[in-house]
Amino acid sequence: MTHPRCGLAAASPSRGRRQRTGKAGSAAAAWLGRQVLRGLTALFALFVLGPAQAGEERTPRPVIERAIKGEQCVADTASMRRNHMDMLKHQRDDTVHGGIRGAKFSLAGCIDCHASAKTHSVAQAPTDFCVSCHSYAAVRIDCFECHSSKPSAVALQTKP
Repeated sequence: MTHPRCGLAAASPSRGRRQRTGKAGSAAAAWLGRQVLRGLTALFALFVLGPAQAGEERTPRPVIERAIKGEQCVADTASMRRNHMDMLKHQRDDTVHGGIRGAKFSLAGCIDCHASAKTHSVAQAPTDFCVSCHSYAAVRIDCFECHSSKPSAVALQTKP
């Protein structure tokens, strides 16, 4: 069909764009598909196979020493692992705001039982009770910025 004024062919429905024949487009799609497949393979190797290769470089599981004193903790092991921070915070609030000292979940009670036989502390060496788990879990311990990490009898003996 020609344009009535100038005799040129009328614009095609594609508005001057080249129509795809399927040949050039399929080569580009195949190349793109290969690139995506390579990327997915690399991600698979990185996230699935990588950790299996790096087993020796992972942080070792904490070695928890048995408590020096007492036969049983103030709560069962699973509960203490999950909730000890809440118990300590609640006790902290009772102590600071209510003046209640020496209760069941006191930090001093934990330290008295769980201080290492070697270092006499819960936070001095990497294998001490608090530090071993907190390092494994990548959790910062800020209790001992103010509080002693040693039992009261040992702390009194080591002061200058």
